[in-house]
Amino acid sequence: MENVYLTPEHELLRDQVARFVAREVEPHASAWERDGCVPRDVLRRMGAAGLLGLMFAPEHGGGGADALTNLVFAEALSQSTFGGFIVTVLVHTDMASPHLHHAGTPEQLARWMPRITKGELISAVAITEPAAGSDVAGIRTRAVRDGDHWVLNGTKLFITNGVHGDIYFVAARTGEPPHAISMFVVEKGTPGFTVGRALDKTGWLSSDTAELVFDDCRIPAKHLLGVEHEGFRSVMKNFQTERIALAAMAVGHATQALQLTLAHVRDRQAFGATLWDKQAVRQRIAMLDARTRAARQYLYHCAWLVCQGRDVVQDVSMLKALTGELVNEVVQTCQQFHGGMGYMRDTAIERLWRDARILAIGGGATEVMLDEAAKRY
Repeated sequence: MENVYLTPEHELLRDQVARFVAREVEPHASAWERDGCVPRDVLRRMGAAGLLGLMFAPEHGGGGADALTNLVFAEALSQSTFGGFIVTVLVHTDMASPHLHHAGTPEQLARWMPRITKGELISAVAITEPAAGSDVAGIRTRAVRDGDHWVLNGTKLFITNGVHGDIYFVAARTGEPPHAISMFVVEKGTPGFTVGRALDKTGWLSSDTAELVFDDCRIPAKHLLGVEHEGFRSVMKNFQTERIALAAMAVGHATQALQLTLAHVRDRQAFGATLWDKQAVRQRIAMLDARTRAARQYLYHCAWLVCQGRDVVQDVSMLKALTGELVNEVVQTCQQFHGGMGYMRDTAIERLWRDARILAIGGGATEVMLDEAAKRY
């Protein structure tokens, strides 16, 4: 299906990412699932290829690209069947480091951004807590100014890249509720900052997820990111980039599941014919494919709206809800058509089924997204 938003340059980027995924990821990532992380040299090779900073300024090693180009990258990356690899990269490029890109001082940008775009520093964003997820205003981690330092105390939970990350963009309360929140840069190894525990998950097994603990963690005052008390706004702004990236993951998973299933049902024999010869099977696949194609067009339209400088909160909230639910329906149906083999570990369809479940939860649960959309009617 033709995508009117794409240019020949976009297609070249898509092909570059597809070749990287086919060569560097798919043959090796089963081992990463067992190890619980993506090897650093793989991320550094992505950085060397110019893939870890497409939206960032060229003087910091970035590509100076727009939201549509970044979406092409995210969607091409999401053709991998290993969701843990995809989210490791997209948290670094689309969810964590944009906080530095948008709010960093010239000194902060010069110090950290070139190493982030090269893959020498892997970034994480620490917002979620045991009692606060989508409800950012409810976070309890606190930062108190003490002379030339800030002192952080609190706990973060479900932090992607939390175990093996190098630089963390941390949201902490710096004033009275609900919105007096600030963002801080915390480097691994800072006294008082520890990875409390690595977390076991149902899916995204090659992505490391952690609890982070800040116990009188002292950071220099110059590590405040942006304006004091304005962190809530920056988190809300970056949620739109994050949710477009997660929607790209959902569309990518759905597309891959349909392609795998189409090949399977055309070959699998049952009751004297292929599964493709069963009208119910092929009609179900056609309908899911139609809905996936429609969701993909909406995805690109949202990125185009970002490029136009439009307010996208309602559309992106709807997109995130739509694609998070759709991908789960698609992968479960595709798994069903694979029969018993679809329930076997280390098959691509079983992995997609596990990895898709979080896409209706993480980055804004479906119910939260629909309420955000409804508030804007």
